[in-house]
Amino acid sequence: MSHLERTAALEAAPRRQFAFPHIFVVLFSFICIAAAMTYLIDAGSYERVISEQGKTVVVPGSYAVIDGQQATLLTPFIAVFEGMKEGSSIIFFIFISGGAFGVLKATGVLQKLVASISRSLSGHDIILIPLLMLLFAIGGATFGLAEETIAFIIILAPMMRMLGYNSMVAAAVPLVGAGAGFSAAFMNPFTVGVAQDIAQLTMFSGMGLRIIYWLVFVSISISFVTYYAAKVKSTPEPGAIENQPRFDESPLSHSDRLILSTFAGAILLIAYGVIRHGWYIGEMSGVFLLMCMLVGAFARMSPNEIAEQFVNGLKDIAMGALVVGFAFGILIVLKNGSILDTILYHLEQLLGGMPPVFTAVGMFLVQLLLNCLVPSGSGQAALTMPLMVPLADLVGVSRQTAVLAFQLGDGITNIVTPTSGYFMAGLSVAGVSWSKWIKWIMPLFLIQLMLAAGMVTLAYYLSWS
Repeated sequence: MSHLERTAALEAAPRRQFAFPHIFVVLFSFICIAAAMTYLIDAGSYERVISEQGKTVVVPGSYAVIDGQQATLLTPFIAVFEGMKEGSSIIFFIFISGGAFGVLKATGVLQKLVASISRSLSGHDIILIPLLMLLFAIGGATFGLAEETIAFIIILAPMMRMLGYNSMVAAAVPLVGAGAGFSAAFMNPFTVGVAQDIAQLTMFSGMGLRIIYWLVFVSISISFVTYYAAKVKSTPEPGAIENQPRFDESPLSHSDRLILSTFAGAILLIAYGVIRHGWYIGEMSGVFLLMCMLVGAFARMSPNEIAEQFVNGLKDIAMGALVVGFAFGILIVLKNGSILDTILYHLEQLLGGMPPVFTAVGMFLVQLLLNCLVPSGSGQAALTMPLMVPLADLVGVSRQTAVLAFQLGDGITNIVTPTSGYFMAGLSVAGVSWSKWIKWIMPLFLIQLMLAAGMVTLAYYLSWS
């Protein structure tokens, strides 16, 4: 072959397109970066004490450099296993709920339900998007709905596709809805409640302004997702119509109604248990397991058939469950390296020299950053509020404003950062890549950032107390 022929052949050959790395590759890369940071950042620690309310809190002014545990070559690999242990409760919750909905899906009742909804709404099913998001936002604002959204994504993913929407909509409705409600919550016990308790404020005080902020924050988030959903419905992606599941047009039978009643009863029981009795994913898992057995019995499945469909549900959900372990692995490395407190110390020092209004906004930005490292509302409150409260007093920022800066910073990144286990699992369950999600949500994320900064600034100038 001549040089000219070889050149022509190379030009004619298809060029490899860039493919964004698999989510496990992305998360493991973050684990490796966290391991490298243990060599770049000094290990340090604040003293911690048990408060009168029984909470472990940081002692202001107690930071000291300590001998840290630097990562070894094996650390990133061990961190995955340790992350699986740390996130085991969420992982097993995903497995059990995924298996339970595998049984529900096998009955075919969801297809009939979607067909019935579609007929009832006569092409106006777009109204479901804001209504569902409003319910999730109320859950986020009142009882801290977060990890529970995974179960709803399992339900919504097939239903949304049947209605002509895509996986992004299925993920966005619960994640953005609950996330917006959680961020601007007016009575979330895990963020507002804990932070106000540490700041020695009356529990859930400042409710009037919080509700106004919540309405604005949630309305903008709902509008963003609803507009996108309407666009998807009007211009479906190539191949979406051919791949769209077919409706089962047959009417609901007596056993179908029993199955739907069992499903609705399980959701209501979980909501009651979470709100009234503080249930968490252990109790929720038990209810879902009971639900799947009752659903299988009403569908006249044999015990073996129920077990087989449960296993099929596990297969569908496996990657989403294991993503949680990788996400927790990042936090394990940072925690073992004792560098979280060092990062917090330097951020606190940075804020202390700013004008009061900039300090207030700076508190929000610091909480925003720290939430990527400590994606737990109550955990972040215990870590940061004992430091932010005296700082707020020192520079003339009200404690109520400091709490607002915390809750907004804590909430906004929950559905962006790869260290948020439930969020990454939800994306995986819906079949949405992290890179695609980030590209899609970035306009809303930037709007929320500006909105939150404006809310904190207004709260400062109102001397909100």
